[in-house]
Amino acid sequence: MKFFAEFKKFITRGNVMDLAVGMIIGAAFTAIVTALVNSIFKPIINMIPIGDGLNGLITMLVAKDAAGATLDLAIVGNAELVDLTKSVYIDWGAFIMAIINFLITAFVLFLIVKALNTLRDGGKTLKGYKFTAEEKAEMKEKGLNAKQMRKLLDARKAEEEAKAAAEAEANKPETTEQILAEIRELLKAQSK
Repeated sequence: MKFFAEFKKFITRGNVMDLAVGMIIGAAFTAIVTALVNSIFKPIINMIPIGDGLNGLITMLVAKDAAGATLDLAIVGNAELVDLTKSVYIDWGAFIMAIINFLITAFVLFLIVKALNTLRDGGKTLKGYKFTAEEKAEMKEKGLNAKQMRKLLDARKAEEEAKAAAEAEANKPETTEQILAEIRELLKAQSK
């Protein structure tokens, strides 16, 4: 009974369910990409001629006719005599299609993961800026979106920089000329 309870706990965890959904979507998406590559790209690539008799990206190793008889590769110039279902050949087009299939799948998965990460952050990122927990709480409290919050933070930063510059100016040591000017003013005031 403990084994089944542990299994139930394992299977109902969010990660397992997410993985199952991901596998199903991935399988469906792979079928779409495979159909696109095999139905559209492969015929176009296989049209590339690489020899006299046989067109397409194939390297014939053992050529056979429809009856299964082996044909001499040196005299096989007529592609109509060769039965590809019975022949042994290297299909370079299929290899290239597998690479294209992989690249398309990897690119789309990258886009999906990027979108999911943005959603996971709740749209709380803006041009690479990640908000702190306090900033996220303030956004939620004030009902601001990421762009509005970023403007508010930029305004606060500008205020803080202006305040710091004013304080630095106020705390700046006086020059000799300023001290002499103050002394002159004091002497003029006392002489009156």
